[in-house]
Formats: sequence, C-alpha cells, structure tokens
Amino acid sequence: MKDFINDRWRPILAFNGLDDFDALWKLDAEWFEAPNERRGGWSGVARCELPLPDGGTAAIFLKRQENHQTRSLAHPLRGVPTFLREFRRIMAYRGKAVPTLEPVYFGMRGGGEKGGNRRAILATEELTGFVSLHDYERAWPREGIPPRRERQDILRAVAELLRKMHAHGIRHGCFYPKHVFVRVHPGGPAEARVIDLEKSRWRPRFLCAPRDLYSLNHYASPAWSRADRIGFLKRYLDIPRLDDRAKRLCRAVAALSARKDAAREES
Repeated sequence: MKDFINDRWRPILAFNGLDDFDALWKLDAEWFEAPNERRGGWSGVARCELPLPDGGTAAIFLKRQENHQTRSLAHPLRGVPTFLREFRRIMAYRGKAVPTLEPVYFGMRGGGEKGGNRRAILATEELTGFVSLHDYERAWPREGIPPRRERQDILRAVAELLRKMHAHGIRHGCFYPKHVFVRVHPGGPAEARVIDLEKSRWRPRFLCAPRDLYSLNHYASPAWSRADRIGFLKRYLDIPRLDDRAKRLCRAVAALSARKDAAREES
C-alpha cells in the first residue's frame, strides 16, 4: 500500500524532515500515552508540536505500532495492523462528510514475502480548540453547569453528527463521551467530531441507533437534565416533538441497557 501524505501537511512534514516513514519512525518523541503491549506487539502515541515554514507551530498525534494486528474475515490468521483499519475508517468517514480526525500521514512496512516485523504509522492533526464531551462534563463541578443555550448548542452538534453517521449506515460501536469532541464558538454554532473509529461497522440504520445512543446516554454525566436528553433525541430524529418512532427507539435503548446491566451483574 502506497504511503498517504495529506497535501496540506506535505510541506510542513518536509520542512521538519519528517516526510517519509523512517524519519517518523525514528522521531524521538515523548509518549502521550504509555505504549499498549498486547496482540503480540506494541502500539503507542506521542504528541508532536512541529514548527511551521511561515512561523508558529502545529501539533499532530503520532501513532506507531509494531506487530500489533487485529484479525478479520479477510485476514483471519495473520491479521492486519490496527492502524490500517483505523486509517481506512477515517477515510471512509471523511468520504461521507462525517466530521472526524484529519489524517496527516499513514504508512506500513514489513510483513511481506520476506516476513519481518510489521510496522505502521498513523499521524493525525490535533483537534485544536476541541475537548472531549467527557472532559467538558468533568469541568462542571468546578466551573458550574453551562447555560441552557450552550448545552443545547452542544447537543445539537452531537445529535447532527450521530444522525449523519447513521444515515450512512455507520455504527460507531463505542460512542462514549470520551470519543466525542466538541468546540464551542461564542455567538456561533458548536462543532462536534468523533474519534476512535476502529470498532465502527456498517449496519442498517435501525441497528445503528440503539447501540450508539445507549453508549452516549449511559456514560454521559447525570447532570444532563431530562429536558436536555429529550431535546437531543428530537434533534437526532429531526422531529419537533416525540412521536411513536421516538418512543420505540427509547424502548430499544432501555432494553439494551437492561441486558447490559444483567450481563454486568452476572460477570
């Protein structure tokens, strides 16, 4: 597979001498998260702040892995690098105009006819100005719950993001608040992005909604009011008031929640 380099980032990477696989692999960068050692290999991520040709800096998240595979129906034995699947998901989301990460670079080495260690690199642009919905909620005990108008704006952005995903048959699978990033614009509409796409699957819309809505609702802060949650559902369904379709969906989410709770009690 040919290396991918984002056209907008190509001159920035070249300016920093990082426009090829070997340079990015050897870059001495402090781990943002401790490397994950499983699946017979390792995978880690670093945050790198790079000088720009015209001054200033821009940040990327540089993810590197070695012998860190995931198996699939197409590759049941050897598997494929997890970053390859993530990169393909990012490109698929962007192809459907679903707001997500901006890919900067992707490349793989090794694992061909001669074998050897299988390495992969995935670099993405930092979501400047965005915070995860989880961190947005965690600030409330310290800073106070935001005004209702700001909460509605945030929920509108997230609901529209999820509606677009499901309209294209994309089920995220882990639509937790920590994987949803939001940015508030004073006097303007909020924005939302979704990350951690590895477990995404293509499913009929009626199978997408219960799982993703359960994940978001169950792990969201209890400080979101009932009115907030109803408003989100109406935005997601694009309806002025709750109808039979909304009630059926609520029952489906409640049933899934009950099954999850029962499974946790048994384990």
